[in-house]
Amino acid sequence: MTFPAPRMPEQPKRPTLEGNVAVRDGRRLSFAEYGSRRGPAIVWMHGTPGARRQIPVDARAYASEVGARIIGIDRPGIGSSTPHLYENVHDWTGDLSLLLDALAIDSARVIGLSGGGPYALAAGAALPDRVPGVGVLGGVAPTRGPDAAEGGIIQLAVHAAPLLAATRVPLGVALTGAIRTVKPLAGPALDLYAAVQPPGDKNLLGRPEFKAMFLDDLLNGSRFQTSAPLADLLLFTRDWGFRLADVKVPVRWWHGDDDHIVPFRHGRHCVDRLPDATMTTIDGESHLGGLGIAVQVMDELLALGA
Repeated sequence: MTFPAPRMPEQPKRPTLEGNVAVRDGRRLSFAEYGSRRGPAIVWMHGTPGARRQIPVDARAYASEVGARIIGIDRPGIGSSTPHLYENVHDWTGDLSLLLDALAIDSARVIGLSGGGPYALAAGAALPDRVPGVGVLGGVAPTRGPDAAEGGIIQLAVHAAPLLAATRVPLGVALTGAIRTVKPLAGPALDLYAAVQPPGDKNLLGRPEFKAMFLDDLLNGSRFQTSAPLADLLLFTRDWGFRLADVKVPVRWWHGDDDHIVPFRHGRHCVDRLPDATMTTIDGESHLGGLGIAVQVMDELLALGA
């Protein structure tokens, strides 16, 4: 008896525009756009790991509906973005400014999921004239300096930082090779990961549109390289190059109260130190809960500085 192959979720629609932008030191950043090219812009910073297409399908549809423009950016070492290790998280904003110039964007709200949170906050600190508001979805908290939060899985990276620094490049090569090897099993592997997650993330990853989005993003982003997550972990264990008090623009923070990766108390810790921030608790949700309310997040962010 033969059994039919497992049915893969339908592929999400391709971005309206994808490409590369020249940034500092002869490097490039790759990006993907969704929605209207003439509407208010939202830069969406992916999690760790992740890439430029890690944007919920309903967020893309909502952007088209309201005439907004979403830009997902590959951090260095994923997709077509040139591998690079920034001096600190703040340093990346020099590349962001050039990308906005190249895309003729005067101002943009910035949303960061998980590991994208520090990058979104850095944009608010460094470019207050161009970033009218920041949204953070279960964002990573500082591990160094006066803003440091104690505990959480990120502390494993703090302890491993010397080893990560010494082996980042070969580990990136090995990670890329491993992903290529298991690519045919990506769907079942994601199902296996979802099966051991808390109920919130398990339910979200069980939705066909989210599974399709994650698979499309992972397989597209890792075609050439996969060193960005290792660079992220290193930067998160360093001083970020700015203080939370330097983020003067409005920040809206959403955090699942059952987050098993970035503790809810880390979100509260950051919000208490940001000059203009509010915390929204996502009841019963875990680490990816912010993706499930993407339309609400975008709606609130677009109202900032309107």
